[in-house]
Amino acid sequence: PLGYTAVSTGYIQQSPLGYRNMKMVPVPDQAFGNFFEGDCYIVLYRSQASSNSMDIHYWIGNSSSQDEQGAAAILVTQLDEFLGGSPVQHREVQAAESSKFRSYFRNGLIYKKGGVESGFRHVESNVYNILRLLHIKGRKHVTATEVEVSWSSFNSGDVFLLDMGKVIVQWNGPQSNRSEKLKAVLLAQDIRDRERGGRAQIGVVEGGDEEDSPELMKIMRAVLGQRSGKLKEAEPDDTPDYHQQTANIKLYNVSDESGKLVVQEVAMQPLTQDLLHSTDCYIVDQGGSSVLVWKGKEASVEERRSALGRAVGFIKAKNYASSTNVEVMAEGGESAMFKHLFISWTEKGQTKGLGNVYTTGKIAKVEQVKFDVMELHARPELAAQQRMVDDASGQIWRIEDLELRELHPSSFGQFYGGDCYLVLYTYKRANKLQYILYMWQGRHATQDEITSCAYQAVAMDNKYSGVPVQVRVVMGKEPRHFLAIFKGKLIIFEGGTGRAGVTNPSPGARLFQVRGTHEMNTRATEVPARSSSLNTNDVFLLKTDHTIYLWYGKGCSGDEREMAKAVADVLSRQDKQVVMEGQEPAEFWVALGGKAPYACDKRLQKEETPHSPRLFECSNQTGRFRMTEVEDLTQEDLDQDDVMLLDTWEEIFLWIGRSANEYETKEACNSALEYLRTHPAGRDPDTPIISVKQGYEPLTFTGWFNAWDPHKWSGGSSYEELKQKLGDAASLSQITVVSDSLTNSSNTDYLSDVDLENLLGCSRSGFQRLPKWRQNDLKKKAGLF
Repeated sequence: PLGYTAVSTGYIQQSPLGYRNMKMVPVPDQAFGNFFEGDCYIVLYRSQASSNSMDIHYWIGNSSSQDEQGAAAILVTQLDEFLGGSPVQHREVQAAESSKFRSYFRNGLIYKKGGVESGFRHVESNVYNILRLLHIKGRKHVTATEVEVSWSSFNSGDVFLLDMGKVIVQWNGPQSNRSEKLKAVLLAQDIRDRERGGRAQIGVVEGGDEEDSPELMKIMRAVLGQRSGKLKEAEPDDTPDYHQQTANIKLYNVSDESGKLVVQEVAMQPLTQDLLHSTDCYIVDQGGSSVLVWKGKEASVEERRSALGRAVGFIKAKNYASSTNVEVMAEGGESAMFKHLFISWTEKGQTKGLGNVYTTGKIAKVEQVKFDVMELHARPELAAQQRMVDDASGQIWRIEDLELRELHPSSFGQFYGGDCYLVLYTYKRANKLQYILYMWQGRHATQDEITSCAYQAVAMDNKYSGVPVQVRVVMGKEPRHFLAIFKGKLIIFEGGTGRAGVTNPSPGARLFQVRGTHEMNTRATEVPARSSSLNTNDVFLLKTDHTIYLWYGKGCSGDEREMAKAVADVLSRQDKQVVMEGQEPAEFWVALGGKAPYACDKRLQKEETPHSPRLFECSNQTGRFRMTEVEDLTQEDLDQDDVMLLDTWEEIFLWIGRSANEYETKEACNSALEYLRTHPAGRDPDTPIISVKQGYEPLTFTGWFNAWDPHKWSGGSSYEELKQKLGDAASLSQITVVSDSLTNSSNTDYLSDVDLENLLGCSRSGFQRLPKWRQNDLKKKAGLF
């Protein structure tokens, strides 16, 4: 109980607790991120974004006992009950932690040898009696494992930290990349500041240019001896916790009505929310990559209490790897990943309606606010939720004979399904010109025109020095900002072309469905001119040779009617005739080929899906292309060496870092399409894909990140800059070489008595009693000079 209180009332963002005699013991702040391999830990995370969102992780060390692991599972269940059953529970195994868990420890995880009592010594900030070698792995989420203090532990592809208490030497393998080096520097700084109270010096050695750091190499040789032979080859990185959506996803019902555990398959992907019943518990199996458990709020106490244990039993029964990630969540507290596995997800009390309101809270409680364009700049998060930059204006070209032909403003907003268009939108932000380039592809355009459209977009992008944000728009899937450009007067013709001198075949009567409640979200789309196309929830425009009928369905709103009138004025100057549903004249039905059944159910307006955004890193720096999910996205996660994929459900953003290579950029575009195609929720493959270049991010992108810093890219420290600062701060010439410390009793910080005895084969006092020639001989054999 005291452990619970210390964590919950202190509002600590992440708080690891370990065991002693099967009890929870708080881990000191200085030791956060340090995990002893022989122990188990519990980490409670309270989200800064929502006080109601909590996660409980229990971490299993590779050398921990079965008793400790069992006790951890029991204590997690007790902690969950103490907190009202709302936290999401996670089972984590050493070296196979989820990306969410690793995201809590931004500077990395350190795996330490030993455990039990050793894990609970009070950590002092001025203790330097340390000699260890840390093997650094990972680019986005770093792990540091204690290995043998020997040259035999090194390899050419990774980064190593030789930690001697007051001095930390970072050795970068010749084949290590800039991102790995940067992460290692940040980890070394974290060790210095958090564990040593800032009183340690850091130096960096480039493994391919060791001769450039003679003083540091002298220190390394003093501890490790002279290196003989070649370094080991680079070790391949472990497969990251990246998106496994192509796995065969299945839903199982879990019950104990018969007195024993019964697991029964319910459905395969795509899954729907109505398969989950509050009286039961369920397991969602992602093909062995992860197992998610859902606890209905009306399930029995025993079923809810044993959910975590059953998930572990399920993994064993399926012969899945023991490191398989497990999440356990209660009804109403589902994780973002869980919701993404379902075609749609509705929150209790979620706002309904089209266009009149937006939500500023992402889960549960919804704030209803009138739409105000001017707020988009003041509140980037609102711009992101509304997918709007501002109130928009633009310039348009059509692809004609594979070249660009600029449109006259009189035809702005009229798009033909047989054409492709480029729409360049220009706006100012902080007195700097910004651009969005839309590539609109008609459903009936030729492949040559679609290819030419993409080619012309590249040329346009080059013309503006790569600044424009590029958006691929498929006919009928226009994003909100695109609609706003045309101020409620966007008309999409099913076929034909808008080219001058080309006569489109006369289709006779034409029918247009109008959707939208104000000029920022309205469009008219041509549909087949027959009665079955009508829908009681909408407004339709029927254009004949002599008149335009405005047909008002019983479920349409007054705002929708007003917008339809404006569209009708653009469509034709013919006489307008209002027709109420159920009061149609005979001529109306004749124009549609006769009366026939149509959708006339009571309006069930589409609800906005409450899916949280998900961020993925797209990289081939390990030798093959991978997509790795990044939890709790922040601007810091955008790596300039990579391409990042941001999924906001309605749109897919591809953020292209300045140093991303051409292969990553190309593969990221292909992977975005594959991501949509294979998504377990059956995503629309025509979802807009938006390319964003580093430094030119629109509000619709930056608003998904908390406290976006527009100056970060110009003011952030690179690896080279951090390394230079370390060199200046460390004053390497003042670092006392280990060999000097052996004969100076006032300066013995670098080697403890135990380490000195291991190195030289005698005690410190025994060494000092030896004659000078004998001391020098021992130091020489140890490689100290």
